[in-house]
Amino acid sequence: MEIVNGFSKLTKEQKINWLTQHYFQNNQNIEELLKSYWNTDEKLQKLHDEFIENTISNFYLPLGIAPNFLINNKMYAVPMAIEESSVVAAASNAAKFWSKRGGFKANVISTEKIGNVHFIFQGSTQKLKQFISHIQPLFRLRTADITRNMEKRGGGILQIDLVDKTAELDNYYQLHATFDTKDSMGANFINSCLEEFANVLREESMKYDDFSEKEKNALQVVMSILSNYVPNCIVRAEVSCDIAELASKEIQNPREFAEQFVQAVQIAEIETYRAVTHNKGIMNGVDAVVLATGNDFRAIEAGVHAFAAKDEKYTSLSHAEIVDDTFRFWMDLPLALGTVGGLTNLHPMVKFAMELLGKPNAEELMQIIAVAGLAQNFAAIKSLTTTGIQQGHMKMHLMNILNQLEATQEERNKVIQYFENQTVSHSAVVNFVENLRNR
Repeated sequence: MEIVNGFSKLTKEQKINWLTQHYFQNNQNIEELLKSYWNTDEKLQKLHDEFIENTISNFYLPLGIAPNFLINNKMYAVPMAIEESSVVAAASNAAKFWSKRGGFKANVISTEKIGNVHFIFQGSTQKLKQFISHIQPLFRLRTADITRNMEKRGGGILQIDLVDKTAELDNYYQLHATFDTKDSMGANFINSCLEEFANVLREESMKYDDFSEKEKNALQVVMSILSNYVPNCIVRAEVSCDIAELASKEIQNPREFAEQFVQAVQIAEIETYRAVTHNKGIMNGVDAVVLATGNDFRAIEAGVHAFAAKDEKYTSLSHAEIVDDTFRFWMDLPLALGTVGGLTNLHPMVKFAMELLGKPNAEELMQIIAVAGLAQNFAAIKSLTTTGIQQGHMKMHLMNILNQLEATQEERNKVIQYFENQTVSHSAVVNFVENLRNR
């Protein structure tokens, strides 16, 4: 097949026609499928089409609600966009559990974000330090137009430092800049500042009298980009109660449960194989709310997992302890989020989610999302150390299996009734449905 030219200039219909002609045999079915996911509201569909490039249709995720989240003495119903069964149910159960035991506490520890100008300099390190010190005022002067509005909101550039990385890579240095972007995630703001810093570096190095002619030409900017690693943009979420208060239908022996729970977390702290899955469970809750509120879950994922490995070993993000008769479970999470700009002002469902949460600012949203992750983690460990993870998960997954089998309502009712007290597995459900149909 030949390379296609001008694909982006084709209409949606033309793009679909090209795809069906080259990649599918049943053209009509594919076209009908893609168009069935178009929004009937043309204005709304146009909005979605313009979020990304080369759109042909929409890809829907379910939007669920996890109620009963008591966070800092305020009750929330938390929106979650996710495809995995049992996540919303688990978060809801954990929220309800802790709402009767004082709820979740959350606080933002720091909000610093980071960007770097990466450059090569083949010359005197001492002269370079003096040069950076000399041009420091210019970094702020040249970005004054960019930072003006951010500074009015209380944010802006915090600090700009030279970092010598030549021990790790020959002639490699960086400008390490820190920012406070208030309620915006700040990617465009930070990158615009960094690119202007780079321009200052290039231009002023050619004028700096203490550089030799060779050194003036020895400064090469490689790239200027924000970092999604934000170890100083941290929120803490936690729960605690007397051990006796942990008693519930599933927890007959609270102290034994608390001790097993702490042991499960300790295993994730020292065993990477467990830590990865442990943290994935946390991100089930985090990503679902990040998506629902129009934030960048890929950036969050990358930053969180780097944070989990900050001490040169990948480990659990959450921690648990028993002190005297008190059980405590907590987590520190790096979250660079925005409540203004991006999809927050464009996507109708994001607007809905933000309004549902009471139009939080960035710090409040950090707290809500961290709590959702901690709740998800609590629910998972509680299941693992009591009934086992599969019992609840597979019962939730039962609907997916029945949909795959295109079960009738009568078949569904019989399957649900039968598996009320039976272990659910894909093969067991298939066998049961086949037996029903062969009677």
